[in-house]
Amino acid sequence: MTASSAGLTYRPLRDADTPAVLDLLTASLAGGPTGTRSAEFFEWKHRQNPFGSSPGLVAEHADGRLAGVRLFLRWQWQSGGRAVPAVRPVDTATHPDFQGRGIFRDLTLRLLEEVSAEAELVFNTPNGNSLPGYLKMGWQELGRVPIAVRVARPAAFALGVRAALARRSGGGERPLVCALPTAAEWFAGPRTGLDELLRERAAADVTDTRLAVRRTADFLRWRYGDAPGLDYRVVTCHRGGELAGLAVGRPRRRGPLHEFTLADVIVRPGDRGSAARLLREAARAGCDHVAGHLAAGTEAAAAARRAGYLTVPRTGMVLAARSPSGPLAAARTPADWRFNLGDLEVF
Repeated sequence: MTASSAGLTYRPLRDADTPAVLDLLTASLAGGPTGTRSAEFFEWKHRQNPFGSSPGLVAEHADGRLAGVRLFLRWQWQSGGRAVPAVRPVDTATHPDFQGRGIFRDLTLRLLEEVSAEAELVFNTPNGNSLPGYLKMGWQELGRVPIAVRVARPAAFALGVRAALARRSGGGERPLVCALPTAAEWFAGPRTGLDELLRERAAADVTDTRLAVRRTADFLRWRYGDAPGLDYRVVTCHRGGELAGLAVGRPRRRGPLHEFTLADVIVRPGDRGSAARLLREAARAGCDHVAGHLAAGTEAAAAARRAGYLTVPRTGMVLAARSPSGPLAAARTPADWRFNLGDLEVF
């Protein structure tokens, strides 16, 4: 089904559009989190997602050029054991020749209407430039997601912070080093004990009414093990020979600093000791610091201080949301969610 407006045709995204969409996203948003926008990454993100293929729309000019593109990444939260289907606005771009015509708004509102029958929640973490536009389209700013940081290499961290404040490179680019095994290798192995760990976690979480993603082996393998070019790493800890906890993160450059972005921490219910061990091991990955979101009430949050993690004030991503049909029925804050950074990380 297509619709026309101001000489443009709005239609569903097709598989054959992928090369042109990648060119448009590269021109507008550069290379993305991996540095290069590849068909492999696009396929993994938007077609292999265990929550379902991403709905998308394009604005096509009469000469065949794509004037704009908008995709929603499918996600699924749960609250007290009830599934809450959601979408996350991602990968949007307008060709420079067509900017100023309201294409971003048109694509977004049309796609919201298309997903209204199948999604209860629309959420994302817009930056300061895009947030005003989302607020005009009915999004609500829910608050800032707090980030906890653990300095791992004090001297290198101090030098990097000084260089960042002075807007200097930091004396030449250092090689990014991480001693942890890759998630691709770990999830390709036997993963002994993972299913049991996840079953115990899910059974305990069913009474939690906060919005959270149910971690399954298939989800974790897709999100971290199969992610092309994102270099996720795995930390594990064992108790009595059994898998007691799993953490996932990735080394990345933050200006002159090397950060280990902690995406996920999973331990058995009440096992703060294993959470502390995972947090300490993440700090030994080889980066200058570790950064992650440790949701209140979780074992990781309870273990954070004794593992050397402190919440940094006035930092973190802004969380915004709406329903497909309009504002949220009930006001929410980040405290109503129990997410890991991997749920909000831009990828």
